[in-house]
Amino acid sequence: MATVNNKTVKRASKPAPKSKKRAQPKTPVKNIAPYKLLLLITVVPRNKADFFLDLLQGFEVNMQLQLSAFGTATKIFGFFDSDREKQVLFSVIREDNVPAATALLEEKFNSLRGGKGIAFTVPFSSMSGVAAYQFLSNKR
Repeated sequence: MATVNNKTVKRASKPAPKSKKRAQPKTPVKNIAPYKLLLLITVVPRNKADFFLDLLQGFEVNMQLQLSAFGTATKIFGFFDSDREKQVLFSVIREDNVPAATALLEEKFNSLRGGKGIAFTVPFSSMSGVAAYQFLSNKR
């Protein structure tokens, strides 16, 4: 209560603050996928595709897909003797095997006659099924 101009005025009481629920600490999620998987995409001349498929098998690659493709370079660009028929190899590989695999691919691209190519990786963002992950990552 307060006095204003000799009158007693009752102060408005503030509403009681609403109780906020405290955020419960989240329990740590057990990491069931210790190895990240990447899609290794390799573009090589068609006549060297089997060689590169066998080469990548040594890096615990359990699934590979190869597709036929054609390059876009023509005689206009000065590639007179280039082989336009290409093979695109899609390989699922574990992240820990990628540096060794790409280093070996680079070495073979530079040393093989007619074995030029490109290789790059794309990360998997998610996967459905534990059994599929275990198969692709060689995790038993």
